[in-house]
Parts: sequence; structure tokens; C-alpha cells
Amino acid sequence: MSVLRVMGTETEYGISVPGQPGANAMVTSSQIVNAYQAATAARARRARWDFEEENPLRDARGFDLARESADSTQLTDEDLGLANVILTNGARLYVDHAHPEYSTPECTNPLSTVIWDKAGERIMAEAAERAATIPGAAPIQLYKNNTDNKGASYGTHENYLMRRATPFADIVRHLTPFFVSRQVICGAGRVGIGADGRGVGFQISQRADFFEVEVGLETTLKRPIINTRDEPHADPEKYRRLHVIIGDANMSEVATYLKVGTTALVLSMIEDKFLDADLSLDAAVADLRAVSHDPSLRRLVTLRNGKKMTAIQLQREYLELARKYTEDKFGSDVDSMTADVLDRWESVLNRLSEDPMQLSRELDWVAKLELLEGFRVRDGLAWDHPRLQLIDLQYSDVRQARGLYNRLAAKGRMVQLATEEQIRRAIDEPPEDTRAYFRGRCLRQYAESVAAASWDSVIFDIPGRESLQRVPTLEPLRGTKAHVGNLLRRCRTAADLVSALTGQPE
Repeated sequence: MSVLRVMGTETEYGISVPGQPGANAMVTSSQIVNAYQAATAARARRARWDFEEENPLRDARGFDLARESADSTQLTDEDLGLANVILTNGARLYVDHAHPEYSTPECTNPLSTVIWDKAGERIMAEAAERAATIPGAAPIQLYKNNTDNKGASYGTHENYLMRRATPFADIVRHLTPFFVSRQVICGAGRVGIGADGRGVGFQISQRADFFEVEVGLETTLKRPIINTRDEPHADPEKYRRLHVIIGDANMSEVATYLKVGTTALVLSMIEDKFLDADLSLDAAVADLRAVSHDPSLRRLVTLRNGKKMTAIQLQREYLELARKYTEDKFGSDVDSMTADVLDRWESVLNRLSEDPMQLSRELDWVAKLELLEGFRVRDGLAWDHPRLQLIDLQYSDVRQARGLYNRLAAKGRMVQLATEEQIRRAIDEPPEDTRAYFRGRCLRQYAESVAAASWDSVIFDIPGRESLQRVPTLEPLRGTKAHVGNLLRRCRTAADLVSALTGQPE
């Protein structure tokens, strides 16, 4: 294995209605999703989401949490009647309690993940613009961030398909110190310290202050560094889906690319039992916050073996292991994207060690800090000045003309890995190398016949058939263009497709 594996992101967007602080977030989030669905009927289908195979209370440690013991936010398998759209690019756009959320389709590499994640930003921007055209509607603003700085946090999650045979204890042991330290690369930056942001200063991560335990099933209360939800959305005998809830919402393409690319490499090493070194931390939750609170990157964390090192040094340990792993496994035949992730990882760590501000064109927290320091110097602002929190927020504004990140990118001041053409295409088109291709193409070609869909199924309503026809998609690397492209071209109707797949005549 390498950086190439089935992966994706899911992002809850911050939402506000200027001048209406009491606006109902569920209502405004629904307006966003419904506006996009209504205005893009050719691109999105009001097929319902199929919750049948979902089980959010199954724990990777070997038990199911009782429903009566679960917090309501954990019951993601309940259809609450909230806005929910399945897109022709294979993604899902829906309301997750108080936020509009975009889940990318399944991707197979870090660059594809960047492209379809960026497509989500464009979709959200268009949705907000469409919602504003509704007569009597107030403008709604969306932000790709993680906190309202009033005590609430909302997630940017990552998903990685792994071998079921990998012991979960190994995942916890090796990933915890990696997650604590990787924020120096993929932190989004935040004005304010503490969950409510009242502490004065700037920190690396938007999410760090909201984590309370090392391991657990929850995602909104008692947030864990390692989430134990065991909901594979694939063949459960073969796969587990590692649900990562600790990442920040990145605008930077380099940060997203390295976030998922380096994590994929570490997962490959865990699966192949390559990691012998014990890098376990003595106090992971406290270290997570302490590292975030120190933009100078000098903070030392203590390993259980007594050794002390900075987050950069800890990341370098993983990098050196990853280099040895790829050399041992692939030699000179390592794929180009894995080689690129390794080289960028090393380059970023080297420059962070020398002077973090060298990375103001590549990493969100550094770019944001440079902007904020510019305003602080020019206008003599202390870190507790409210204007700085507004600048922090505006960095993540999804509007092309207003968001500070987007304005930096338009001026060539941020390194971009994807072309605008790739991103615009990904708004409508699914990846061609995963089952998302089958899902997205079915929604485009047979929109009126798709009754429901999910990550692991497409359900058709075929006239003349007594029951709905479920087509399972339990293998994420089947249903690709290479696998079903010719079949979809041949089948004029959904009835033709179902007959071809089942071998049953219409």
C-alpha cells in the first residue's frame, strides 16, 4: 500500500444570517440545501438517502452502544426529514443538525480528495447565492471553519478504508501521537484560546481545544482523538472505515493534500505491521492543546518512554519511518503521488523548523497568521481585538470575491494543486475509479427511477416490478468507469440496467 487508498472528507460548514443572530440554524441550513437542489435539477436528484445499512452505534472495540444511552447527535441513521441531496458527482449534500454538510464521493488518492473537497466549497457558495434569490429570504453566509468562538465546534471528518484484519489497538497506539502532532501541518489557525475563544492569543488548530478523551465513540460530546465508530459502508468482513474527526477545515490545497496523504501512509504502515517504535504520549489530550497553543512550535511533548520532543520532531519520526517503509516495499517503483507526498512532507517539516513563516503560501495557519500580524502591526491591534476574530472568520468565507483565502489564491499567493477546470468538472462529475461513478451516473441518467441511494447501494423504482430493486455496491473499487462504463452506455433505461445486472427480464 501507499498513499493510494479509498478515502474522502465530510465537512460541516459554519452558517450565519447577518443581522439575525437568533436565526434557526436547522431552517437556514435546509434553505441552503434545498436552494441548490431546486436550482440544479439537472445535477441533483431528490432521491432519499438509504439509511437501512447504517449503524452509527457499533463500536470498533467490539460492542454496540445502546440507543437509549446515545446522544441524539450520534443517531445519524434516523431520517429526520431534513434536506438531503445526492449529487451527480457522487457526493452527498445534506443538513447535519445545525449545519449544511458536504461529503465528498469516494476518492482513491490525495489529489482527487483535494479536487472533490474543493468542489464542495464551490457547491456551498453557489447554494448560498441561490438561497439569497428566494423572495423574502435573508442572505446566508457560509464558512469552511470549525468553531463559532462561542463554545460550539463542528467537524471536518476524514474517512479511510482499511483492512478489517488490522487490530484496532494498533490503530490507536500508532495514530494518536501522529494526530496530536500533524496539526503543525494541517491546522487551520484560530484567534482565541479555549473552547469559548476567550483566552487571548493565536493557536494552530481550530479543533484542538474541543477534544477531551483519547478514544471513544462520540463525535460531539467527549470528543476523542481516535473515534471508534465501526460503520464501514462496505463489506464488513473485509473492511473497516476509519472515521477521523480530529482534523481542521482546510482551505489550503497543500494542507488537505498532506493531511490525507500522510495519514494514508501511516495507515499503510500500521496495516503492514511496519511500526515497531512506540511513540505513545504520556498525556495525549493535554499535548494536543499545548501544541496548538504554541505557534512558535517549541513546545515539548513527553513520550511514555520519557523522551521529550517537539511536534515537528515527532512528525519527522513518522516521515523517516515512511521513507524506509516505501523503500523496503517499493524500491524505485514507488508511485509518483506517494513520492510527492513524502517530498512535500519533508520540505514542510524542514521549513517549519527553520521559520514557519516560509510556509505562508502553503499552510492555512501560517497564511492566516501572516494576515493577522499584518493588521496587528499596521493598526496596533492586540490579540483580543474583535477585528482579528472577524479576519479569522473571513479567511474561511466560501465566496470567491469575499473570502480572504480565495482572494489570496486569486492573486497567486497560495500554492494550488488542482486546476479550476478540474474543480468545476468535479462539481458535476464523479471520480471514475470508485463506485461513486456508478452512483453519480445513475443519478444523472436515470434520475426519475432512482428511489434512494447510499454509499453502498442504489435503489431503483422500476415500473412493473413489485418491489424496489436494490443494487448493492459493497466493493468501493467496483462500479468504476472501467467496470460499468460500457454497461451504462448500453442501457437506455433503469429497467434495462437492472435487467442486465440481475439477469432477470423486465
